[in-house]
Amino acid sequence: MTQVLGVGLIGCGNISAAYLKLAPLFRGIEIRACADISAAAAKARAEEFGIRAETVDGLLGAPDIDIVVNLTVPAVHYEVSARALDAGKHVYSEKPFVLTLEEGRDLAARAAKRNLRVGSAPDTFLGGAHQLARHLVDSGATGRITGGTCHVLSPGMEHWHPNPDFFFKPGGGPILDLGPYYISNLVQLIGPVARVAAMCSIPSPQRRITSEPRHGDMITVETPTTVHAILEFANGALVTLGASWDVKTHGHRPMELYGTEASLIVPDPNFFGGKVELIGPDAVALDLPAWEHPLGVPNQEHKQGMMANYRAAGLADMALSILEGRPHRCSLEFALHVVDVMTAILQSGETGSFIHLTTDGEQPAALDAEAAAALLKTKD
Repeated sequence: MTQVLGVGLIGCGNISAAYLKLAPLFRGIEIRACADISAAAAKARAEEFGIRAETVDGLLGAPDIDIVVNLTVPAVHYEVSARALDAGKHVYSEKPFVLTLEEGRDLAARAAKRNLRVGSAPDTFLGGAHQLARHLVDSGATGRITGGTCHVLSPGMEHWHPNPDFFFKPGGGPILDLGPYYISNLVQLIGPVARVAAMCSIPSPQRRITSEPRHGDMITVETPTTVHAILEFANGALVTLGASWDVKTHGHRPMELYGTEASLIVPDPNFFGGKVELIGPDAVALDLPAWEHPLGVPNQEHKQGMMANYRAAGLADMALSILEGRPHRCSLEFALHVVDVMTAILQSGETGSFIHLTTDGEQPAALDAEAAAALLKTKD
């Protein structure tokens, strides 16, 4: 049996570079081709990374491509993933996986019919910091998680992204764009969500682009950019989630979980690493276990300094799970539950009603240091 699955990327925008840079760290995958609706974009990315450029149809028909990574804009995630499955390819999608439960269930049916796998980002919850948090919860160090808070607040995307329009259209907004990181991490730490309630608003119906090359262009906002939600988990925990692109500055930490024995401070789930804190009674910091996790080791220079970035870990885990005949962690079922939570939040904000979830969303298996090391290529 082959030990490497061939990967083709559809969509050659900003995020494609991250996959192309980081995929060589991992076993089980080899990116061989890329495609885009813009032939020039595909050609440029292919030349940059030494792979071949294809048309979309050419990539879907290529015999050396086993997995299609869907890096298109959210509005066409379903369409592109469906085409890839119908072409006999496994699919790994960028977030959000799909925009409706109906789309996700249709992809599940297409995959089952052809015995194919489907996975979806984000995979940041597999990072060393978040797996330490998972270990602390699973080991009972926090006691039972009863509540928490999450905050993802910023001025928006039009200040840095070259073409930010899609962030403010249906399928965008802070819940569908950034919510997957936070909700995925909450579900992997606490378990599935049972129901949600939310309020949503559009404080600025028009937004001015200040990034290049479109400085000064205006965007009409068509989706909520400020959302406040309460998530009730199946275990009874209540977590407040605040997500907004209308905040100039704030002092909230990204994620705090409150247990019967201790509180857990979790770093930004948009990243693989960061500082985890366990705070006991009387605000006393408790000792953490020794924890050397391969996906928490800083490996990239950022403006904040050296940080851990192992994007493509979820893709590699899926490829190896196909080769090894085991479940993968960034699964369709897990991703669809996250979509269920996010769309329920938006529905609640629109209707003013509590929304009960219709998916179960089992927790993915933890990824300890040994399992993480098995995803990575050994150094010569």
